[in-house]
Amino acid sequence: MSKTTRATLALTRLSVDFVLHAYDYDPDAERIGLQAAEALGIEPCRMLKTLMAEVDGKPVCVVVPSDREISMKKLAAAFRGKTASMMRPTDAERLTGYHVGGISPFAQKKWVPVAVDRAALTQRSVYLNGGQRGLQIELDPNDAVTALDAIVQALTA
Repeated sequence: MSKTTRATLALTRLSVDFVLHAYDYDPDAERIGLQAAEALGIEPCRMLKTLMAEVDGKPVCVVVPSDREISMKKLAAAFRGKTASMMRPTDAERLTGYHVGGISPFAQKKWVPVAVDRAALTQRSVYLNGGQRGLQIELDPNDAVTALDAIVQALTA
């Protein structure tokens, strides 16, 4: 597995400190983020999942703890919209340039606004997808927010 991805290159360019963690990705896992947390032996609240959604028909990226569910109402409000829905996987792959299960919020093919759930900032470090299946980036959640130029909101139900 290559440990150099668009995501890791972008963080290196921004001089963000991070640690890479590889794990055995299970394509049949019901919840990929929870499977990654278990494989790496960390609390699910520190494993953040990257989800692609649409608010009023416009693409957005959402980063939330893997043990939580997004509130579509809160997501829409975070981007000052009326409605939110999850993006179809094929559209997410086309937009980000990453494969489902390996979608990183960093260095996506096309820039979209990003929101990070406020709960992530309570952790000393968090894990985000490194841009390929089976690769996680551990970093300070505040560094992630800065690197993503993300808004921070309560996004979960």
